[in-house]
Amino acid sequence: MSILSDELIERIRSRAAGYDASNSFFFDDLDELREAGYLRMFTPIERGGLGFGLEQVAKEQTRLATAAPATALAINMHLVWTGVAKTLLDRGDDSLAFVLDEAAHGELFAFGNSEAGNDLVLFGSTTRAEPQADGGYRYFGRKIFTSLSPAWTRLGIFGLDDSDPGHPMLVHGFITRDTPGYEIVDDWDALGMRATQSSTTILDGAFVPATRVVRMLPAGPSADPLIFAIFANFEILLAAVYTGIGERALALAVEAAHRRTSMKNDGRSYASDPDIRWKVADAAIAQDGIYPQIDALARDVDSLADHGRQWFPRLVGLKVRATENARFVVDQALRVSGGSTMASSSELGRLYRDVVAGIFHPSDGESAHSTVANAWLGPVS
Repeated sequence: MSILSDELIERIRSRAAGYDASNSFFFDDLDELREAGYLRMFTPIERGGLGFGLEQVAKEQTRLATAAPATALAINMHLVWTGVAKTLLDRGDDSLAFVLDEAAHGELFAFGNSEAGNDLVLFGSTTRAEPQADGGYRYFGRKIFTSLSPAWTRLGIFGLDDSDPGHPMLVHGFITRDTPGYEIVDDWDALGMRATQSSTTILDGAFVPATRVVRMLPAGPSADPLIFAIFANFEILLAAVYTGIGERALALAVEAAHRRTSMKNDGRSYASDPDIRWKVADAAIAQDGIYPQIDALARDVDSLADHGRQWFPRLVGLKVRATENARFVVDQALRVSGGSTMASSSELGRLYRDVVAGIFHPSDGESAHSTVANAWLGPVS
């Protein structure tokens, strides 16, 4: 049974359009989700959480996204970090256990990793990480798409320490809301996913103490468990959110097909029109195929399955299929629902704007195809 009651889902759905129209953050949603235990789903029961695994959390995220995609996408960032901590803990690594503990006490974690022009993603950084005498680091750089900007209390960041030119290191750590040396730029006014408030964050000497430096990894591709844990949780939970958008779009298409009537067919509903029936069926067939893929891959993470070198192709493949599938389902739903979806008040029109963001999340189509090609064919010789 979902921890998101039908009543809570409807309250969240009722606020989504307002957040989108005013380009504002989902404070009321966050309060209710925190009260429901949503922020501590991944935290083990003995640490004060709900003890959920990735498979169950992904289902919750799909359900939340049917009500408010932007709320679900932003909360994803917190859930990714707590999911990373859980994935590592399950494998005997407690280096991020503090994330689970602090989440159980209400702290909200966000990602400060994305950088304009950095197509190396986690394998390189334009942010400078300067080592300090006490083992801590100061960070200087510009992070983009920092979801949860108005509300996070903990921000995960990383940057490049090239103080030893022969051995550049990528340094991962966490700052708190009261850490000096960063600025949140009020620059989020996007086409879709507006309530995420994914503002730019400028790091200007923000200090991470040695106790919050969680990894120092050689620049470039890495087999470190942290990298696997980030990719696994990020890709699977993204797939879950966009699948929720497709699910809602399909439901709206069905409603529209029954509501709309045709003068050509003696006033009968479009639910009897063969072309409309084909479009709804096409969307339903596509939508139905994604759920078991998410379930299976999330279950494999939970059960410590070993896919070896095939893990990353499977993860990026799922993300691309789910986001592209959601775009297809939304597009079919628009065709079924008609021109009324052009209205700014249309929920389906908002879903159309929201679903576009799926193109840009890592791994994008080009990166995913490169990953899969390398796994099957080896690197380009």
